Amino acid sequence: MTADLPRCDIAIVGGGLAGGLAALALAARRPDLDVRLVEPEPVGGNHIWSFFDSDIARKDRWLVGPLVRHHWQGYDVRFPSHERRIRMGYKSITSEALAEAVAAALPGGHIIADRAKHVAPDHLLLSRGGRLSAKHVIDARGAGKFPTLDCGWQKFVGQALTVADGHGVEHPVVMDATVEQIDGYRFVYLLPFDAETIFVEDTCYSDDADLDVAAARDRIATYAAGRGWTVTATTREESGVLPVVVAGDFERLWPASDRTGRIGVRAGAFHATTGYSLPDAVRTAAALPALVDHGDFPAILRDRAAASWRRQRFYRMLGAMLFRSADPDERYRIFERFYRLSPRLIARFYAGRSAGGDKLRLLVGRPPVPVGRAISALAKLDWR
Repeated sequence: MTADLPRCDIAIVGGGLAGGLAALALAARRPDLDVRLVEPEPVGGNHIWSFFDSDIARKDRWLVGPLVRHHWQGYDVRFPSHERRIRMGYKSITSEALAEAVAAALPGGHIIADRAKHVAPDHLLLSRGGRLSAKHVIDARGAGKFPTLDCGWQKFVGQALTVADGHGVEHPVVMDATVEQIDGYRFVYLLPFDAETIFVEDTCYSDDADLDVAAARDRIATYAAGRGWTVTATTREESGVLPVVVAGDFERLWPASDRTGRIGVRAGAFHATTGYSLPDAVRTAAALPALVDHGDFPAILRDRAAASWRRQRFYRMLGAMLFRSADPDERYRIFERFYRLSPRLIARFYAGRSAGGDKLRLLVGRPPVPVGRAISALAKLDWR
């Protein structure tokens, strides 16, 4: 049996986006603390995370700035009846950049390549044997399953393609919904990394979480052929399924009796309509160095997560309208209408900071879903 490890100050379980950013923030702002990161796979996994400049507060940009690998001054959207370019900074970071930064920030041996088979507030047991004790354990292992939540799902497969003679795309295309509508609301997402390399992601807002990777690959190939691209190589591939929360009770998601601190998706800290967690992950990680010495640290983390959950109530209501009111092949109309609104409203929406006037603007006017069906869906669900 593997011997127990020396006690540390902070043990972070899970080296994905939330855990990796937490490790970076603590290493940078609290070098006095002994921080360990437990992750069986490469830190960050295999992902590209993108965000709008307005998603991240200026005071927190020190944390993600060094990780940015691509930056554009605007992005496009395309729908059957509407196309638009929005002038707004858009950035991408890669899991490789996160892994390199964490490896440089933590001392040798402080990234533990193992899985936690048991997690408690002050210790964890490792799959290969041994115990790691800590003043505080932070659970950042991602979503797992959400049996207590009512969800739709955003599922995707993305590939980085090398295109002979160039792809001709200058700006990211956040949504190209001119494609065939299948499995709910479907769109293609494009990130032009250089003249010949483009990341193409096939995404569906679906009622179920079943992801057919082979079918998505075929759709990407069909899309590339339709653009007239000659693809000579596929240099990376990633896939995922993100929850889009329609209804649920935070007290069941994270019971008060669970005294282990959580961050990231594990804590329910993500945008209920989009499923994206990067803005919340950055805010939490940047706050951690100042929180670890304050009173009941796990309770502080839970209070923050509960407050974030309450702020997401409006977005859960939108999710209910999207998944319980709109016909699956007509869901694109909701986003087509959304992208006719002002860029500032759109930016606040993605940042999870919609103002009262924004919420009213999103709901008034001729709705893209039947009113009666929307009211019925909201009445049946606990979307608090």
